[in-house]
Amino acid sequence: MIQSMTGFGSSHGRVLPFGKMTVELRSANHKFLETIFHLPVGFLSLEDKIKKCIESKTKRGRVTCAINIAGGEGSGVAINKALLKNYIRSLKKAGREFGIKDDLSLNTLMHLPGVLSLEEGKVPAESIWPRLKVLVERSVKELARTRAKEGKALFVFLKRRAQGLKEQLEIIKTRNKKITKDKLAKLQTDDERCAFLKDANVSEEIERLAFHIRNFSGKLAKAGSVGKELDFIAQEMQREANTLAAKTLDTQVSARVVQMKSQIEKIREQVQNIE
Repeated sequence: MIQSMTGFGSSHGRVLPFGKMTVELRSANHKFLETIFHLPVGFLSLEDKIKKCIESKTKRGRVTCAINIAGGEGSGVAINKALLKNYIRSLKKAGREFGIKDDLSLNTLMHLPGVLSLEEGKVPAESIWPRLKVLVERSVKELARTRAKEGKALFVFLKRRAQGLKEQLEIIKTRNKKITKDKLAKLQTDDERCAFLKDANVSEEIERLAFHIRNFSGKLAKAGSVGKELDFIAQEMQREANTLAAKTLDTQVSARVVQMKSQIEKIREQVQNIE
């Protein structure tokens, strides 16, 4: 069954000494698989491990991974004293230069950029990977579940559209046979008949379009990453429909082809979201 490229997965649990840890994964459309990380300080070494977990269930899409920590036992406040001294020195100098008499308050100093920061415990991130891995795998599983759920809805939509194209094309095919037979019967010479079959007959375009519709339906039923293939087939369907519309001289066929082109455009919009 096809999968959507959009989805969400999250999990949380206590990972001592960091406290409550939440792993959130969000995925969106993308031509390839791209992973974006928002990790706590000190967790950079775990990116490759997390990425492998994500890649085990995901083949395409832009996946954003965010890990948040709250209430850890090792959390504390760090004051950048060297930076603070530089701020005080520079601010006092500016005060004398511009005649500003306001005293510096602790509240003002603490809100200056870089003076205060949160520091985590000194436990290496690598040491808690086995516990963090459980949370990551749960989030990946949830992400895959939501992508599969949306994929089912896309499957129903695309299958219905493909069936509609097939039915429309059968009507066009029947109509084309009749008008071709009638037209050939009215032509007097072989040259005229050859010219008509070459320039105005659309039997080949109909057969090629029928092939692409069957191919699309077949790929749609397959598991795995088929989004790119479906997009390519939809482009080919659109190409044949355009040629069919340009060549046909029958207004009824032309009207139905316009309807088919509209449905193919809707298909192309939706296959952009398939893994």
